[in-house]
This record gives sequence, structure tokens and C-alpha cells, in this order.
Amino acid sequence: MKISRIIAAMIAIAATTGLFAQNTSNYATKAGRMDRGKLNIGVYHLRPYARTEAHIKDLADCGIDFVICMENDRPALDLFNKYGVGAIVSGIVPGWWGGDGDNAGKLEETNPLSKYEEAAASFQDHPAIWGIDIGDEPSALDFPYYGKVLRKVEELFQNQFAFINLYPNYASVSQNTDVQTKNQLGTPTYEEHIRQYCEYVPADYISYDFYYKTIGVAKDYANLVVVSDACRRTGRGMWVTVQVNSSDPKVWIKENELRFQAYSALAFGAENLTWACYTAGWWKNQVVDENGKKTQQYDKLKKVNAELHSIGKDYMKYINKSTSFVGFDGTDMLEETSESSLKEYSDEVFSNLSAGCPLVVGKMVSKDGSDAKALFICVADDPFDKAPKKHLLRFKAPGKEVTVRNGDGYIPMRRDAEGWYEIPVSSCQGILIEANTR
Repeated sequence: MKISRIIAAMIAIAATTGLFAQNTSNYATKAGRMDRGKLNIGVYHLRPYARTEAHIKDLADCGIDFVICMENDRPALDLFNKYGVGAIVSGIVPGWWGGDGDNAGKLEETNPLSKYEEAAASFQDHPAIWGIDIGDEPSALDFPYYGKVLRKVEELFQNQFAFINLYPNYASVSQNTDVQTKNQLGTPTYEEHIRQYCEYVPADYISYDFYYKTIGVAKDYANLVVVSDACRRTGRGMWVTVQVNSSDPKVWIKENELRFQAYSALAFGAENLTWACYTAGWWKNQVVDENGKKTQQYDKLKKVNAELHSIGKDYMKYINKSTSFVGFDGTDMLEETSESSLKEYSDEVFSNLSAGCPLVVGKMVSKDGSDAKALFICVADDPFDKAPKKHLLRFKAPGKEVTVRNGDGYIPMRRDAEGWYEIPVSSCQGILIEANTR
């Protein structure tokens, strides 16, 4: 444990000096069939009762790009391919789930590399199989071996990437001795869990799930801060799983609550979003019920996904460089983080940005090296959609040509004689502001 702490400290020092900022040569960059240049939207679970052609057409019409935890169901995969949907398939190689942590550190003994080689030898490829699921929520004690597994799977499966998903920050941590193994994270802190993943697992993304309706906003923001910091530091993409169903059968996630989760993630630079769960997987009130019927969640998700795909075309031209919290004073939403609330946001392009309400502001720069800059903003005043409001977003951008859009298209804006832009915004809305030199 002492050695791992020294390594973690060295990583932290390297991060502060920017040594990892552009160094991704040791990471797998195998996108396979997934178009990583677009904002991808996935779901967990498509059960056999929802695999007719009509169901899979509905899935595509809902704006879903891929399905996680899909079986190697060839007739269904044929339909996936017909409608342009990809699958991250489970059961191709040996599975693994961290569970309550009692199996931590046992992956290598349980799943030797020979099992992955045997699986690949009998595998028949399919154009709808984008990824191979290699495990969910492993302990950090298994990260060194998972690095070997990921490399082996991506060597054996030429058209697929290896998919691994991590615990959220509310998983249990080590509290006793250095040899304790019955804990979920396998580390004393979540920050160290993510650092060790980045150290040992050569994937060019970090994927994790978080269910804010059950856990709360403050811890959600804390998780986003830790993972986005690690993604920026190491050049990885951020993939976030959010919830469309709920643990309480009496509760249906509202449309604005879907927006809040998705647009919060985008304000931190997420490039891949997954909704849990589309059909029965865990919890209640899925998008399609156990009888194969669409629930009220279908139209909500379809609307929000359409917004995300619309705004995502411009959003994905940029990469997130930092995220700030504006107007959060008087709320408890930052209490799990070490972040401070700004009265207004300013940088080298934008100045004096505020709306009289909480805003999560992601600073973005163009991927193509041009001087284009952008902000992605989540209007975060009403995360549980209790009393949505209209607000007036105000800022300046001297010497810049500015465009503003949300998921429905470009927003009309006013610029007064003093250079103030004024834009109407709504609770839980996502806003992309782009600035180019005039």
C-alpha cells in the first residue's frame, strides 16, 4: 500500500505539471465501430421481450446509439445493424462484477487470460457488435490485471473495443488494514481509485455510473469533479451513466430531471451518455415495461435525446478544459466538493457571466486548433424539477462573434450598446455559447 501511495503521489505531481496532458501513447485508442467523433447515447439492457423489429425501430427512434449488457443474439443484432444501433455485448468473454467487494483481488485467479483466448477462438464477428464487455465495477486491487485483460481483448477482437465500467463515489472504501480486501473500491478514497485506474488500465476513457435521484446532487457533482479532472489530466474521454428509471416504484423521473443529469455531465466534458435502464435491469419504471410496452419514460427520453443529438453536433467540436460553479451560494449542492461558488464567470473570452441562479459552466476549446472558444452551461437551479423558472443569462465577449443554442436550435439574443448579451434560459436547460473572432 505504501508503494501505491508513492505512485499515486507521483501521478498527482505529474498532473500538476501537465506531464500527462497530451501523453496518451500508452492508452488504447481503439474506437472500433463506434464513431467517437459524435456524442453517443446508450442504454442499459434490452431484454428478449423487447427485441422485435418494432421494438428495435422504437429504440433507434428514441435516439439510442448503443446498448450495454446485450447478449450475442444474432437475429436481434441483425436488426440492430439495420437500424444503426450498436451493442456492447456481455457473455462473449468471462464476466466480472465487483459487487460488495468480497471478491476483490481475485480476477486473475478466476479469469486467466487463457479463457479470453478461448472465447476469441470461438467468436463470430457481427457488424453490430461495437464493444466487448469485460467487467463492471471492479476493485482497484484488480486494476493491474485488468490492464492485461483489456490489452488482450483488444488484441483478440480486431473490430471491437473492450468496455469496463467503474463504481461511483458512494461505493465503500477501505477502512481497516492494508491487506483488507472486502471493500468495493479497494482504496482509501475515490480519488485514489480513479488514479489507480488511470495508472493501470490502458483505456482512453473513464466510464462510471451515478444515480443522483437516490444519492443527491452534492455527491454527483463531487463524482463529476474527480472523473473530469482525471480525464483532462490523462487525455481520456468521460463516459457517464445516468438514470431514466428509479428505485421507488412510485417515482417517475421527470423530463427536466433527465436534462439536469445529461447537461450537468456535458458541462464537465462528457462525450458518451448511457441511460439506465431501458428495459428491466434494475429498479422500476423503465422505458419499456416487462410486457414490452412503452411507458411514459419513452417520450421523455426521446425528446431529451433529440436535444442532445442536436446540440451534440456542435458540442463535439470542442474539448472541455475546466468547469466552474457560478451562483451556488446559499445552496448545499457543493458541500461534498472542495469547489467554491463564483459570483460570475470570466475568462480570456467571456466576462461577467451570470444569470441570478446556479450555473455549471464548462470552458471549451476547439479540437481543430482554431481560435474558436465555447462554454457549455447547465442551468442548475432546480435539479429535481420542483419549481422551474425562466432566467436571463448575461455576459460580455468583446471582439467576438457569438452564437448561442440549446437542444432545440439557436436562441435569439440581444446585445446592447455596452456589449452585454442577454439570453433567456430555463431551469435544467443546456446552453452552448460559441465565440469566434470577428
